[in-house]
Amino acid sequence: MSRNPLNDLAGLGDYLREQRLSHRLSLRQLSDLAGISNPYLSQLERGLKRPSAEILQQLAKGLEVSAETLYVKAGLLDEQPVAETTSTTVRDAIAADPNLTDRQRETLLDVYESFIGADPKR
Repeated sequence: MSRNPLNDLAGLGDYLREQRLSHRLSLRQLSDLAGISNPYLSQLERGLKRPSAEILQQLAKGLEVSAETLYVKAGLLDEQPVAETTSTTVRDAIAADPNLTDRQRETLLDVYESFIGADPKR
């Protein structure tokens, strides 16, 4: 099932407005911070224009949010489920790294365990 691009734009516009208001910025202030015109920003918030990745990046900087978040809101990226992004543990990453020797893996795991206070025998 395909997404409706107008819904993506409205969702992005709502998100931009919420972020701008939570940062207590006027349209003019955010447009100055992001380096885009005030009328264009207004059209983005109302879901009338589709911004480029570059504009989203400038807005992300002005709002102090990640550009990736804005890309997802604009429909440029698919949102990654939380389980996928957090399922790999440090231990798994160390074990899977082909550039490490067995001795290096053991040493890294020992250091990691000492930082988190976990039982190295896990």
